Amino acid sequence: MNKDFTGMRIFLGSVALLAMATTCVWGQFVGGGLSQQKTGRTDAVEYLYPEQVTVPAGRPYKLTLHFRVAPGLHINSHTPHDEFLIPTVFSIPGSKQVRMLSINYPAGVDATLSTNPKEKLNVYTNEFILDTQIVAEPGNHLVEGKLHYQACDEHECMPPKTIPVTIDIIGK
Repeated sequence: MNKDFTGMRIFLGSVALLAMATTCVWGQFVGGGLSQQKTGRTDAVEYLYPEQVTVPAGRPYKLTLHFRVAPGLHINSHTPHDEFLIPTVFSIPGSKQVRMLSINYPAGVDATLSTNPKEKLNVYTNEFILDTQIVAEPGNHLVEGKLHYQACDEHECMPPKTIPVTIDIIGK
């Protein structure tokens, strides 16, 4: 009888370990829960400035956008090394009064994580800037740009997110 009881304990212990491992692996893919609990953050990237800019109406204008990645996190660059990683992308959707002609993304920094030192990632950390070329019609235009990214820490990734990038553009 002891032999059967010991075998049952080993079996149940194995099932419990498998369940815990599955939960940890699943967290890597659906992400967010542990990172948000540990960090207490919901926004991994913050739009810093400009909030307002005056541009020459009808002529191309270089607009530089400043962002900050929260400490301890990184986001994939615009050109990640792996096609399955989510790139950082900025857009100005639906605005007829302000059009984005072009955008220059900064070069990402190659990094490795302690969890997988053989894989090189191309990421943004700390502060980064995006240089855009826009053209605006005359008048005041509240533009709602969007920055789409996926933030990760050393162990897991959060779900992809899009944050608003609101800019008051005055075309004169």
